Order: sequence, then C-alpha cells, then structure tokens
Amino acid sequence: MGDLRRDPIVGRWVIMETDHPNTPADYECETHTQKGGLCPFCYGNESMTPTEIDSCRDLNTQANTPGWQVRVVPNKFPALKIEGDIDRRGIGIYDLSNGIGAHEVLIDTPYHDKDIPDLVDEEVEKIILMCCRRSLDLTKDKRFKYIMIFKNYGPAAGASLEHPHTQLIALPMVPKNALEEIKGARAYFEFRERCIFCDMIRQELEDKERIVSQNAHFLSFCPFVSRFPFEIWITPKQHHAYFSHLTPEEIPYLASIIKDTIARVKNIFGNLSYNFIVHSSPANGETGTEGYHWHIEFMPKLMRVAGFEWGSGFYVVPTPPELAAQYLRGEKR
Repeated sequence: MGDLRRDPIVGRWVIMETDHPNTPADYECETHTQKGGLCPFCYGNESMTPTEIDSCRDLNTQANTPGWQVRVVPNKFPALKIEGDIDRRGIGIYDLSNGIGAHEVLIDTPYHDKDIPDLVDEEVEKIILMCCRRSLDLTKDKRFKYIMIFKNYGPAAGASLEHPHTQLIALPMVPKNALEEIKGARAYFEFRERCIFCDMIRQELEDKERIVSQNAHFLSFCPFVSRFPFEIWITPKQHHAYFSHLTPEEIPYLASIIKDTIARVKNIFGNLSYNFIVHSSPANGETGTEGYHWHIEFMPKLMRVAGFEWGSGFYVVPTPPELAAQYLRGEKR
C-alpha cells in the first residue's frame, strides 16, 4: 500500500508508491539529442534574433554582434506584448483584459550543445545575474505584478529551439499556481508566526534523507510531497522573499548548487528533458508576501501527466523522494 501525502503549503494530495517503487531503470525517458542545423541563438547569428535588450559581453564589443557570454532578446513570438493598456473589463460573467506583459529570451551561452552542467561556474553565475537584472528592470513597469523565470530544456519539456535558453515573462496579474503558494504560506505565517519554507528547511536538514546537496547558502532536496519522480527544490537557507534580491555573495553558491543538482540528475538519466521554474514573491506590492520564501522547482520529464491527475488534481509518484534522493546522492545505483 502506498502513502497519501498532503502538501502543507497548498493542500494538494499526492499518491506515493512506497511498497514497489520505480528505480531509475524503470523510466523510459526521452533523451535530448542535438539535431543541428541553422540556429538563431548561436554565436555569429545575432542578426537572426530581434534587437538585443541586454547582455554580458566583452569590452569594446557592440550590441547585436559577437563577443557576448549571455544575451537577452525579445521573444520573436511573444505570449504577451509590452505595448498598450491592460484595459480590464467584463463580458457578462467573464473577465477579460488585453494581452499586456513582456516575454524575453535569455540565451544562456554561445555554445549550442552546452547545458548548465557543461558550463564553468562563472558562466552559470552570469546567467543568474542576468535573470536578476532583467527581473529588477521589468518590475519598474508598475503594470507588471509577477515575473516568471523558467527553463524548458528538450522537446519533452516544451523547448522549441535546441540551443539552451531561459525565458522571462512579466505578467499583469499573479498566476494561480504562485497565488496558491503565497496564500498557503501567508496562512501558515498568520497561524504560527513563522515561514513554512523555513520550517521545511529545518526539518529537511534534521531528517537528512531527502537532501540532494547543500552549501553555505542553499539547500537542494526532493520535497516530501513531490508531484513528479525525482522532483527537486533548491531554496536559500536564509529567509528571502525575492529571487531578484540575491546578493553578490550568494550568486556563486546558487550557481554551484544548480549546476551540481542538474548534473546529478543527468548522471542517472543522461541528457533528459526538464523544466525548472523560479518561484518568487509578486512585484509592485501585489499580494502580501508574509512568510513567502523564494525557491526553484526542478522537474525532470520522466512521465506524463494523465487522465487521473487531470481529473482529480492528485499526482501519482512511482518513486518516493526518500529513494530518489539516495540515487541522486550516489548511494544507490
């Protein structure tokens, strides 16, 4: 018999297979292979993208030319556009507004075939620094209430281009998934006068069995109520509400643990597809942030969400996080 586990933040239930759990060999994940061909994100093809917004580049090099290490451009096919007014209105019982926002692509590296674990620490630091810089710049626009940073790696994760890249979308409202976490964290804070994420970190450090890795500033662990097999969260050990407020001292530690975490997954499953999403507090005073703690959620694409999950809101997880963490720490093979 498996476990039913309830997420203490949002109240979601999952079904955890504990009697006969899957091992890594039981998953037939789709590995991400490079197909090649002309790529607009590759070094030397800068003229193939929209005009550069920002970049980390060599001195004395010009925008939209070679010489960059990280480059940000508008998405050529944006989900939302920055021009215009939100114009919220109703049509009968339905709410409607214009598709106002911003949609940017951060090109992680000039190298077409290098994912985060293949980069040196300093290169990963520049990706993080640019994500913070763009987040802070986008929040200057008072129309935007939430900055979502996410990475789709591989076709099974939704990546339409092979070249490693990260996306930033500025939204005029707080999305439902983020709002559920924020409300859950605020309710816990109001009841106990403590951050639920900080309590979770303390328990994970005490239990030790779900920890993947850690350093002076960050913890990487498989959450007790994982929704997906080998799901991993990376969170600052000290309480911080905003990802974009990372200090210069913290950035190298975050770069190191992100690189280490993804490398551990790839050591087991090869070059699989994955998503990671930065969960941070809303921008411009939207929604109280009492007790909210920013974090990164990393989800390897090892199985598909099917009818039961869509119909019930429950997730069925074939590998419990305690076992997944053992494989990720190298204690099982």
